[in-house]
Amino acid sequence: MNRVISDQDGTNHQRDENVKRPEENSLIAISRALSRRVGKLSFAEPVAFVYSPLDYARELHEEYLTRFGQPSKEVLLLGMNPGPFGMAQTGVPFGDVTIVRDFLGLSGAVGRPAHEHPKRRVEGLACARNEVSGTRLWGWARDDFGTAAAFFARFFVANYCPLVFMEASARNLTPDKLPLREQQALFAACDDALRGTAAFLRPRLVVGIGAFAALRARLALDGTGLPVGTILHPSPASPLANRGWAAQARRQLADLGIEISPRL
Repeated sequence: MNRVISDQDGTNHQRDENVKRPEENSLIAISRALSRRVGKLSFAEPVAFVYSPLDYARELHEEYLTRFGQPSKEVLLLGMNPGPFGMAQTGVPFGDVTIVRDFLGLSGAVGRPAHEHPKRRVEGLACARNEVSGTRLWGWARDDFGTAAAFFARFFVANYCPLVFMEASARNLTPDKLPLREQQALFAACDDALRGTAAFLRPRLVVGIGAFAALRARLALDGTGLPVGTILHPSPASPLANRGWAAQARRQLADLGIEISPRL
């Protein structure tokens, strides 16, 4: 069995003293509660490695929440779970290193998971690999809004599940591929965190980035009256996304009543 284990060395504890206290931002309290809860879960084969960037990348993650996670938002964009060269490296959803550093303007130290795959090292902001999904999503935000402040005045981006799952080969394993018994405990924790995030940010619409995130949002938010829509996931594994993802996402948002006027 593989348990989520975070980097608990003395350096990380020292860094934790420098981040905002949980009571200063409810998203931080939600994030830490989610991290503790999923940290108690175990996952059997074919899962061989589990990364929890809410732990080892806490400094950057909480800087993202503190700087950009203020209510209220027009739209909460919801992804599935961290990518190996995005949030796994930076603690930011879809957080390609270049975007996190240059567009979001975030910086900070990143630790390492205790159990790390040799082909999927966590290098933080020194990672030279691009996260294509992240460059597409945040590239759209940069191109259409110009600044991070303008984008976050209306939008916020979160992930449903905070964990990265890998097989022994380093192949990525998405949460929907986990056995039902493992999904139930994981999704219960993620549902609670999503409900808390939505209650804090008070969006008028939640938009799943891809079908899985939209489905989970509909289930978690059932009965709240909060509408849920869907846009295409920007993954390069999607043939549709490889044919002008930003333009398609813009049209899909317009169909949901979210009008965006791209900068000239």
